[in-house]
Amino acid sequence: MMITRQKLTNILFKPSLIGIIINPFYIARSNLYKHIKRHALKFSGNLIDIGCGDKPYEYLFRNVTKYEGLEISSTVHTSTKAEFSYDGRTLPFDKETYESIFLSEVLEHVFNPDELLKEINRVMTPNGKLFITVPFIWDEHEQPYDYARYSSFGIHHLLKKNGFEIELSEKSCSNIGVLFQLLNGYLYKITYSWNIVFRSAIFALLCFPINLIGLILGFILPNNNDLYLDNIIIAIKRNT
Repeated sequence: MMITRQKLTNILFKPSLIGIIINPFYIARSNLYKHIKRHALKFSGNLIDIGCGDKPYEYLFRNVTKYEGLEISSTVHTSTKAEFSYDGRTLPFDKETYESIFLSEVLEHVFNPDELLKEINRVMTPNGKLFITVPFIWDEHEQPYDYARYSSFGIHHLLKKNGFEIELSEKSCSNIGVLFQLLNGYLYKITYSWNIVFRSAIFALLCFPINLIGLILGFILPNNNDLYLDNIIIAIKRNT
């Protein structure tokens, strides 16, 4: 049976039973999905998803009036549903166009984050909300456009100096599941160029038990808030 583009997007980004079995990024994606779903309904008005790809989380933002997407030139997405593109200098929008802005797993691919955040501030309405997810622990990806990792302190400082106040800050997967996610990521990278049949057999044998054990131990064992996969931030445009 052929897997459509939309079904593949759902498997990769939305937690499901089949994802536990075949998705090597299930622990990261399921934790990220949980946080995004928890907060998506806090956003309203016109929303722009910066670095949107296939807009995998669009359906969660049910309170927005309009959901549009923008792609960043310094990424290597093979498919996108973006209506707009960013040249690395100026967002193609007028001042105070959007009440809500979503930036998920994108800021690490921006070499000039201050410039982008100043532009985001410009196109946001007063008291507009910015929703950011950005990795803290992750391997290099989308090479060569992978420039940074952010601690919670680093991302807070970056946002505050560019005109935002932190409303909410959370950490995704702050448990031993981090180690099992990294193990699956390791297997994914070292088998990437292998024969598809052999590679599929490896994942059939290892991916599911690694995901399952990581989830179970993550539930049982204590958290470590200094070791986690992603920062989840909601920030408000500061009035000037």
